[in-house]
Amino acid sequence: MQPANHALIIIDVQNDFCPGGALAVATGDQIVQGINAAMSDFSAVILTQDWHPAGHSSFASSHDDKGPFEMIGMPYGPQVLWPDHCIQGTSGAAFHEGLNTACANMIIRKGYNPAIDSYSAFFENDHVTPTGLHGYLQTRGITDLTMVGLATDFCVNFSAVDAANLGYAVTVDTGLCRAIDLDGSLAAAIDGMRAAGVALT
Repeated sequence: MQPANHALIIIDVQNDFCPGGALAVATGDQIVQGINAAMSDFSAVILTQDWHPAGHSSFASSHDDKGPFEMIGMPYGPQVLWPDHCIQGTSGAAFHEGLNTACANMIIRKGYNPAIDSYSAFFENDHVTPTGLHGYLQTRGITDLTMVGLATDFCVNFSAVDAANLGYAVTVDTGLCRAIDLDGSLAAAIDGMRAAGVALT
């Protein structure tokens, strides 16, 4: 059992990121059993959930003459345009049915501001607006984090780097993650996490 100051953060294990979903990550469903098993080692378990309103600004469908996976400039910086996914209240936004959500102490919903995307569990993509997770972890005296989930090169990566920059000791269990790997994004994410001091196992 991990000590009380060590939390498990489970990133976006939702139907739309699993095979058959709107933004499916290859073999994304294959990590669910391992994540469930890992939960028993932690007294603090937090889930994150992508939770977009319909017509979100990060959806390609919200931009004329743009397609999924194109890049555009937004006021907060570069933004990948995604297929419509994880729309609030839909089955695609629901957690994978095999995930043991009963163990969660907290669920952080992100990406619900229509004007800005939110990859990280800690900040929206402006890197300034907080989700509230940092404050919660501080009040519980949590200093160490293990992160798992979807996708390695986007939401897991951004969450891990932000956590390291906030002073947490961060480990990403890559065996319990899967990546999109968009134009070399996985290699870039691995390099960025290591440079931030994140441990990869």
